[in-house]
Amino acid sequence: MNTGTHITIATPDGPMPAFEASPAEDSKGGVVVVQEAFGVTSHIEDVVRRLADAGWHAVAPAFFHRQGAPVFAYDDIDSVMPIIGQLRGEGITADLTAVLDYLEASGIPSTGTGIVGFCMGGSVAFYAATLRPLGAAVTFYGGGVSEGRFGLPSLTELALRLQTPWLGLYGDLDQGIPISDVEELRQAVAPASVPTEIVRYSDANHGFNCNDRPAAFNQAAAADAWDRTLAWFDRYLGSGD
Repeated sequence: MNTGTHITIATPDGPMPAFEASPAEDSKGGVVVVQEAFGVTSHIEDVVRRLADAGWHAVAPAFFHRQGAPVFAYDDIDSVMPIIGQLRGEGITADLTAVLDYLEASGIPSTGTGIVGFCMGGSVAFYAATLRPLGAAVTFYGGGVSEGRFGLPSLTELALRLQTPWLGLYGDLDQGIPISDVEELRQAVAPASVPTEIVRYSDANHGFNCNDRPAAFNQAAAADAWDRTLAWFDRYLGSGD
């Protein structure tokens, strides 16, 4: 597996740490990996490496860089919440722009770049897909469906602004994102001008893709969701359609 490396990316608010990995051969394009609420964890770094092994130049920026880029234990919610509470749409937009500019300077334009996010990062990935026409976007259990977060509109409000083919992956057992919200989002994105798809996993909970969280990890759902993610990137990002 690709080992990856730690880098920094310039932003208007100072250097942003990031974890990056590139394939051994020429890349098929770029992918931005948006962290969980717990920071750029070992799981997020593993996602970056797996994407590089699949042929993508992947970068996971630390969206908590203004707070010192902390990484939290999965059971340390008391420390996580105040940091998340400091996130603002303006900063998120600036950070997304910075990492996309970084990849463009590496020779990968926005239309050749995908984005995938987990947990809070899933919501950020959806938002990114409305900012400019990226190659493809994937959301793993991203919240804020009916009520906006970080000072941004809700996902249902943003739905018709999608400029990027978008795939949403959700677990039916997710107590923070009820099935009714997922189905509301499915209806909201259906009229979008780009391809959209939502997949639900009947026996999966929030965080089902993270094998560092035994209580949440669902191997079957994670494997299927990962295959769908790579296929989505290959279909829309890799083909340039």
